[in-house]
Formats: sequence, C-alpha cells, structure tokens
Amino acid sequence: MADLTTASTAPAGVNFGDLSKLAAPTLPALSEPVPKVGGFWSSNPLFSYINDTYISIAEHRKSLGLVNPGTVEGLNKEVSRDVFLNQYFFTGLRADFNKTFSMDPAFQTAHTLSIGSPVLLPYTFTVLYASSNMFVQGNIDSDYSFMGRANLNWDKSNISKVTLQFANGQPSFCQFEQDYQGSDYSINLKALNPSFLYGSYTGVAQASFLQSLTPKLAVGLESAFSRQPGSPAPDASISYFGRYNAGNWIGTAQIQGQGSLLASFWRRVTDKVEAGIETQIGLDAKPIMDPLRGGLVGFEPEVKAETTIGAKYEYRQSVFRGQLDSAGKVRVFMEKRILPNAAILFSGEIDQAKSESRLGVGLQFETAGNEEILMMQQGLIDANGNPIPGAPQL
Repeated sequence: MADLTTASTAPAGVNFGDLSKLAAPTLPALSEPVPKVGGFWSSNPLFSYINDTYISIAEHRKSLGLVNPGTVEGLNKEVSRDVFLNQYFFTGLRADFNKTFSMDPAFQTAHTLSIGSPVLLPYTFTVLYASSNMFVQGNIDSDYSFMGRANLNWDKSNISKVTLQFANGQPSFCQFEQDYQGSDYSINLKALNPSFLYGSYTGVAQASFLQSLTPKLAVGLESAFSRQPGSPAPDASISYFGRYNAGNWIGTAQIQGQGSLLASFWRRVTDKVEAGIETQIGLDAKPIMDPLRGGLVGFEPEVKAETTIGAKYEYRQSVFRGQLDSAGKVRVFMEKRILPNAAILFSGEIDQAKSESRLGVGLQFETAGNEEILMMQQGLIDANGNPIPGAPQL
C-alpha cells in the first residue's frame, strides 16, 4: 500500500517507491551510528525503575487471569435485585401498557395506571431509548413530577451517567456519575446535588474503587464527603467491601461508614432456582427517659440486626419470588405470562408483628409497532428476522 504522507508531497511524475534513483551519492560512514535513545522514561534512572516495576506488575496481573469485579453499587445485586422482590413489590390495582416501536435501537413507551397504592401514583408515562452507546429514560406522573436518567458509553471502559428528578413540592435532585471499567478493577465517581453557591462545595461526593485480587476474590473501598448549606463542618466516612464469586455461589461483606455491617450470600440451587440471604447489623441511639420527671436524660447505643432470606423460581412462563425477614414480614411476588404479549402480576405481604396484610394485582400488556417486532415478541423469529427452529409458523 502506498505511503500517503510521502505521496502527497511528491512532485508530479516522480515515484518515491525507488529512492535510489533520486538520492545523491552518499559518503562512507566515518563512525558507527549512534544508538537511539529510548526516551525520558528509559534514560532517567528513577523513572526507568518505576516504568520497569509497572510493567512487571502489569504482566503479573495479566498472568493471574483476573476479571472485572463489577461496581460497588452492584456488589450484591444477585441477592438484592435478582432474588429479593423489593423492586417488584406493589399494592393495589395496577395496569401496564408497553409498546415497542423498534428493537435496534430500542425505542419503547409505557403507560402505568394504579389504584389504591400508597406508593404508585394514578398515572405514569415512561419513554425509553437505548442504542449501543446510549441509554435515555424519562417518566412523568400525574403529579407533574419528572425523573430522567441518561447513560453515555464513550468507549468500552468509560460510562457517564446523569440522573435528574423534579418532584412537585419536594426538593429537586441531581446526580452526576462516571464509571471506569478496567480489566481487573473498577472506579466510580459520584456527585449528588453539587453546588459552589455558598462559598464552598455543598452536596455529597463519593469515590469508590473495587479491585480483583484473584479470579474469585475482589476487595474495595468507598469514601464519602457531604456538606449541607449552613452546616458548621462537613461529614466524611469510609466504607470497605469484599466479594467472593465461586461461580454457583457468591458471598459479599460490607463495613459501611455509619458503623453498620452488611453481609449477603447467593446460591444457584438449580438452573431455575436461586436463593439468597442478607444480614444487616447496625448501631442506633436509644433515648433514655427520666423515670421521675419524664424528661430526656440522654442516649445509649443499641444494636439492631435484621436478616432476610428469599428464593426465586424462574420457569418458562412464570417467575415466582418470595422472602421472609426477621421482623416477621412475609412477601411474595408472581409474574405469570398467559399470552405472548400479556401477563398477570400478583404481590402480597403479611406483617406478623403488626397483624397487617397488603395485596396487589396487576396486568401487563405489550404491543408492537410493526409485524416484525410482534413476531419477535411471540418467539417466531430472531433479531435478524430468521425463523426460529421449532416455532409454529404463521
């Protein structure tokens, strides 16, 4: 292939491929050519030693076969997000209408109607757009509260995230986040409601680091700094993390800056059954009252602990989640697909300590913007439009 740099400066009709036709007669070499210096990093003894040490450590890390440990935020996601039903539980009556207009890039809209729920609002509209390097989601509800988030993948390692929330009658919320995913480590920087309008930084700033020590063990820490407007001094804390992934089971431990301990254990029982347990132990201040005068005398430390155990059963047409905690709460959530584009939802809770119970029933409908997407949702064709073997033909 021709060299474009030299060809662009060559006179017309001259071929630089054979330089011997243009070169002037050369004089014999009077001395040996001077060896090429490797540069500043190799010529300076101190930096050369640092560079060699860095190369040796990098080669040793590569030989260990380390993998990326994920993020601190998703340290125990297998338990808190996959098995437990905290993100799925609801009460009252609920109906979801989802419509997909395209798959690549993905563009979807959703309408959620709710009655009798203390948490869900009567109406919520959601829009989602996702491509290979971008994710944007926003929703607005019947109280005119807006929440949106956007993720931008600069490359395979860098992800920038922005979250905004404007709630009616409540303070606004803004969060900026930057993720860096290395080959065997991850770095996360986060700022919540940052501001410099009061003469110094106010808000919350967090920085976390998670490093794989072996292919199964990862450790990390997180530093948090917060200052509120008008406060005399800021607050700072450091948390420590550990995660061990053995493949079919995962154990995590967190020593949080507030003095609490959080430990979790996840186990894949079968290809359709997962189980998890989570224990949190923390210190709290218990008020001490004067038995004679009835006034507040002071506070004494009190240890509080809570343990939650749960299981997830995932079958072809249904998903069942159940959990039980030490406070006496029993929760269940079931999603049953009755049609390729329709599912029923059921959630229930029994609080043994308070003798209370709550129920939730919902319907979920999915529609397609065109016939091709509808066939993909029904499992008739794949993402490339090819028929799936064994699927019924129309």
